[in-house]
Amino acid sequence: MINPKEIISILVVSLIFALTISLLVDVITFLYAFIAMFIIIFVSILVKEMTAFWLDSEIETSLWEVKQYGFSKSRKFKNAFPTGIFLPIIVTALSFGTLYWFASLIFEVKPKIYRAAKRHELYSFSEMTEWHIGLIAASGIVICLILAVAGYLAGFEDFAKLSIFYAFFNLLPISNLDGNKIFFGSLVIWSFLAILVLIGLGYVFLIV
Repeated sequence: MINPKEIISILVVSLIFALTISLLVDVITFLYAFIAMFIIIFVSILVKEMTAFWLDSEIETSLWEVKQYGFSKSRKFKNAFPTGIFLPIIVTALSFGTLYWFASLIFEVKPKIYRAAKRHELYSFSEMTEWHIGLIAASGIVICLILAVAGYLAGFEDFAKLSIFYAFFNLLPISNLDGNKIFFGSLVIWSFLAILVLIGLGYVFLIV
C-alpha cells in the first residue's frame, strides 16, 4: 500500500528528526531516534492508508511544501519551499537544541468513485468530503496515541514520548497538516483528540 516514493519521504523525515533529537552527539541516541521515528511515521501512514481504503479512497503521502506566502494568492514562491525538511532544523537551531518540530508530511486523497457508489449507497460522492478526509487524518493521530501507550507499557518510555510529540505536532490545525484536515472535518473529533494528546503531554512533562 505504501509506495517507494512514500518510503523515501518517511526515511528522509525520520533522518531529519533523528538529527535534531540527537544533534549527532551520541550515535546510539541517533539510531534509537531514527528507528523509533521511522516506526511511528510508517505505522501512522499505514493506518491512514487502511482507513482510506475502507472509505473507498486512496492517499498519497509527501513532504510538506509551502507554495504561497502571505494572504494574497499572487504571492507564490518560484519553487515550492520544502517546509517539512527545513522547519525541524530551523526550530532546533534557533532554540539551541531545546525545541523540536515533528510535523513534516502531508497527504492528498483520491476517491474511488465506482466503489463508493457500491459500498456507500446513501453517501455516494464524486469527491471526498472534509468529514471523510478528517477521519483518515484522525486515524493517524489515534494510532500514535496507541503506540505511546504500548511503548510505555513495554518499558520504552522514550518511544512513548516521541509518539506523543509526533501526535501533538501533527494535530496542529495549520497549513495542510493532518490537524487542519481533522479540524475542518470535525471540530468535535479534533477537540477530543486534542484533549487526549494534552493529557499525554502533561504526563510526559509532569510525571515521567
